[in-house]
Amino acid sequence: MFSSLLSNLNYTTVFFLMLLESTVIPVPSEFVVTPAAFNAAEGEFNIWLIILFATLGADCGATINYLAGYYLGRPIIYAFANSKWGKMCLLNQQKVEKAEKYFDNHGAVATITGRLVIGIRHLISIPAGLAKMNYWRFLLYTTIGATAWHAILAGLGWYLHTFVTKDELSDKIMEYSEWIKYIILAAVALAILLYLARTYLKSNKKE
Repeated sequence: MFSSLLSNLNYTTVFFLMLLESTVIPVPSEFVVTPAAFNAAEGEFNIWLIILFATLGADCGATINYLAGYYLGRPIIYAFANSKWGKMCLLNQQKVEKAEKYFDNHGAVATITGRLVIGIRHLISIPAGLAKMNYWRFLLYTTIGATAWHAILAGLGWYLHTFVTKDELSDKIMEYSEWIKYIILAAVALAILLYLARTYLKSNKKE
């Protein structure tokens, strides 16, 4: 199914695959948005629409996870994560707990920075729902984080088009994805530090 979708990428498939990626189904966005942007560089699509549809898909998928956390609660979420269906989605309770811990440690801003962290990105919406975070605030933060991530991937696809053939694209995406992970982790760490510093300064002013 996925190989067929990837070989026929368009705005609809980008939306659908990013919706799945933002739930609990392991769809690597690097191998969706980047090839779509590569095709955009060849004139097949508009790169801005690729980013838009990818982000809309992510918002819809993240909303599904948010609602699951909000209405189903922790016991049912954990039960699913530990079920055979959860394992088929490469999910387990430890991964959900890791996302919860990330959310607890970084607060609402985690819904922005978490969208950029591998292994957290598709699960961060669940603890937001469990914490009963305001939905519209959640959606705004999710959109910011998802847009940033998809813009990075789209930029990579556009850049690779300048010197890579389609046959080499998959290998190059894997190679550059490793560098992107390190850059993103550094950017997220910096964003968190700035957020904490700002919060600390505000609390001191109030005192």
